[in-house]
Amino acid sequence: MRYAIIAAGEGSRLAKEGLQMPKPLVTVDGEHLIDRLIRIFMQNDATGIAVICNDLTPLVSQHLHHIQQHGLNGQKVPLSMVVKSTPSSMHSFFELSPFLADAPFCMTTVDTIFSEQEFATYIKAFQQLLNDGQCAGMMGVTDFIDDESPLYVGVDSHDEISGFYDEPHGCRYISGGIYGLTPAAIQTLKGCMSRGESRMRNFQRALVAEGQRLKAYPFSKVLDIDHVSDIAKAEVFLHPASV
Repeated sequence: MRYAIIAAGEGSRLAKEGLQMPKPLVTVDGEHLIDRLIRIFMQNDATGIAVICNDLTPLVSQHLHHIQQHGLNGQKVPLSMVVKSTPSSMHSFFELSPFLADAPFCMTTVDTIFSEQEFATYIKAFQQLLNDGQCAGMMGVTDFIDDESPLYVGVDSHDEISGFYDEPHGCRYISGGIYGLTPAAIQTLKGCMSRGESRMRNFQRALVAEGQRLKAYPFSKVLDIDHVSDIAKAEVFLHPASV
């Protein structure tokens, strides 16, 4: 399985709250956010990991270069890296797309916090979906809503995705920012770029509009690190018994 991480944001909200560390290097549960994802992806049979970071925070690219050269926790990592500032997450996805165009992949943003056990089960379910050949992708969703601008996900009785919405529209789930996709999604992405669109939610809407079948996979909880207070929330989520 190939993996991708969008880590090109500037972390401006964290900086305004006094945390000057670039978001990918923020520590949660004793690990940098970027290291946690790389470790989890390696534990789930990563054959390649592509990361984009911006060119405004050299500490991040230096950290990733060190992983390329020396591995992570003593393990060699098949890491590819793009250093470029982009106007949106969809543009970041486009920059990573050459690494993802010929095999199924799973992509997240760098601040996505989820249960490692649930993620491993999700990857197995995604691989089974690929083996069955019935859907173009499997999106991680959650009914835990703690987001300033959630993307609501409509599903049918078989957990197939019917739409992505800015308003609830009676939806139970929101997007967890975990995207399991096949290479066909890259063509949809290119179409979005040619139309001048931006934001990942518009890309997801384009997948549905083109008739690509997407399955929703429910996670109990997915958190994003947008504010300093989210760090404590994430650590409570990861280790509830210790609090």
